[in-house]
Amino acid sequence: MKYLVRYTFLFLAIALWAGGCSREVMKWYYQTNLVADDYRYGDLYRLANLSQFKDPLVACREASTPVLSSDTARTHLYLIGDSFAEPQRISKADFPVSYYQYVHWDTRHTAQLDTTKYNVLLLETVERHFREHFSRPVAELTLVPDTTQRTTPTPEPLTRQLFALIQSKGIEERLETVLFSQDFFLWFKELKAAMNLGWFDRTTPKVGISHDRQHLFVDLDTDTTKRLNSSFVALPDSELNALVDSVNATAARFRQQGFDAVYLSVIPNKASILEPERGAYNRLIERVQQHPRLQVPIVDIYSVYARQPKQVYALGDSHWNCYGRSLWLKAVNERLAR
Repeated sequence: MKYLVRYTFLFLAIALWAGGCSREVMKWYYQTNLVADDYRYGDLYRLANLSQFKDPLVACREASTPVLSSDTARTHLYLIGDSFAEPQRISKADFPVSYYQYVHWDTRHTAQLDTTKYNVLLLETVERHFREHFSRPVAELTLVPDTTQRTTPTPEPLTRQLFALIQSKGIEERLETVLFSQDFFLWFKELKAAMNLGWFDRTTPKVGISHDRQHLFVDLDTDTTKRLNSSFVALPDSELNALVDSVNATAARFRQQGFDAVYLSVIPNKASILEPERGAYNRLIERVQQHPRLQVPIVDIYSVYARQPKQVYALGDSHWNCYGRSLWLKAVNERLAR
């Protein structure tokens, strides 16, 4: 019995360590329901644990797949984007195209263009990361003559792999998920969060809450110490000009490499739409889209969202809801059909 208890605790410790160190192991835990997905009620609820923002996320899908016309059937779409366009939110089925490739910002991918097709590149970024993405050359997508010719990478030694796992980012966060992601523990977290808000008018610094307490925002939207991210940090004309020039240079380079069209779509920060009067809104999106030097066609969703009587963002999440998603897809697909 003594050995059974000892080895049981040892096994549990190894399982916890594996989940904390490895994202792939953590994904397997989610897929097998060994661990509850702590994003199931939204990324902002996950941080704030305020019960009034606890809203189960649903998978959004259009009523029907966009119909391929004789024009759009020859369209190949490449999208460099962020979490709004990740595979769990957006897929090839959402566009009237015969080929689709998604590339996440800050990753490196290669592509081989089919010159017999109409190749389109869409640069999608949420407002809070626009200044970061275009303050440097966009190198996420590299065009090559033949993607089948790949060099076999030299595997790293096992000791180095283990050391990299131990030092990987997010270990503490993943360990907390393994231990405390079940609904039973959420009750205690919600109680603590409610007491902090009700008694001390305080929430976790990782989120911002609207003045009427009806909306949650990611802290990058509202914290003015986040100079490159917040909607309420001044954007000098000199920096704006440099950013627009960077967008133009990026589009020109990709067109020179073979793309037939390059589009830009900047998705507003949640706070920019729901509480623009929170501070001195820098109006980044409007100023970029209306800039006289901008040479890149845009997919404008800011003005669409700004005039909507319905909510376009999820209650407990920093991303859009199904309605907001459908509006963006409609705007993109209308651009692709031109």
